[in-house]
Amino acid sequence: MSINTGMLLIWISFAGCLGAVIYGAWYYFSRNPKIQRTSRIFELISLTTSTLAAALLLYYLLNVTAHYLYVFRFSCETFPILYKISAFWAGQEGSLFIWTWSTLVCVALLRVHAGSKIGEITRIAGLSVAAVFLLLLVIRSPFALIYGIDHQGHLLSTSTEIFAIPYPIESHFAQGMNPLLRNPWMVIHPPIVFFGYAAAVIPFGAAAAYLLIGDRRWMEIAEPWSRITWLLMTLGIGIGGFWAYEVLGWGAWYWGWDPVETSSLIPWVVLTAYLHTQFRMKRHREYGLVAPALLMLSFLLVIFATFVTRSGLWASQHGFATSVEAQIIGVFLAGMVLICIYILQRRFRMEAH
Repeated sequence: MSINTGMLLIWISFAGCLGAVIYGAWYYFSRNPKIQRTSRIFELISLTTSTLAAALLLYYLLNVTAHYLYVFRFSCETFPILYKISAFWAGQEGSLFIWTWSTLVCVALLRVHAGSKIGEITRIAGLSVAAVFLLLLVIRSPFALIYGIDHQGHLLSTSTEIFAIPYPIESHFAQGMNPLLRNPWMVIHPPIVFFGYAAAVIPFGAAAAYLLIGDRRWMEIAEPWSRITWLLMTLGIGIGGFWAYEVLGWGAWYWGWDPVETSSLIPWVVLTAYLHTQFRMKRHREYGLVAPALLMLSFLLVIFATFVTRSGLWASQHGFATSVEAQIIGVFLAGMVLICIYILQRRFRMEAH
């Protein structure tokens, strides 16, 4: 019996992230420095183990370790190194993995605001999102092992157990990703998009914090992070559009493209609207509810775009098979919407009085 190291690291990262959320919320109410340190330790464990898991998956892809299902489907011996690297985010599990890891990195960069209530609420929001994504990676992992292959070459089953014996498959049997994905733009487009999606959780958390406690220092977090998010989304949409025009020939007009390309534009439009209200709120104290509401809506629409991609709700070149992961994302989205509505109406009642 051998240990599936990658799966073990994903489990530890999930447990660490969940612990960071629980102790972070505890610290927010108790203000006990020891509890804060414990939360930070759990966060560091989660980030470290997810980074090690990402490096391990990249190593498997480069070496075409084909008894891992994800490697079998997306890497190939004949691929150049850049395509083996881009295989990391070619599938559902890998794309979610890079988004999760990017979220943990963004949360780690918030240390400059450590200790303040605004910073802590934002941190807890980011870690909560990362914890949900890590749960999805536990359920459907890029480190799932192939149990066996029948005489027709079909995969019998896969295993996400930590202790499992890999089925020996030679590297030259690996299939490699879809030919449409074998493109230089594949190397840079998805990482930019997913880091932009990850960055969106920081202004979302800051906006929620402002609505909860009314601290106007939330702009110190929301202003730079919203601009970073907008820049990354703009680059991602632009590069993705050029790639689609070049490879799939969808035509020069944006609205003729893939539905998921269009869905990624919706949070960008809302975020652009927020950037216009940001100036008025900062200088003239206007849009006290509209500005944070737009920030929260932009992140909710990011989750919505992810849901329609993974649920098969919209027919798309980007679509993945319908699965339990899509149902979890749908429940997560519904829960986030209800929480945001509650926070907004609570703030509205406070300002009305």
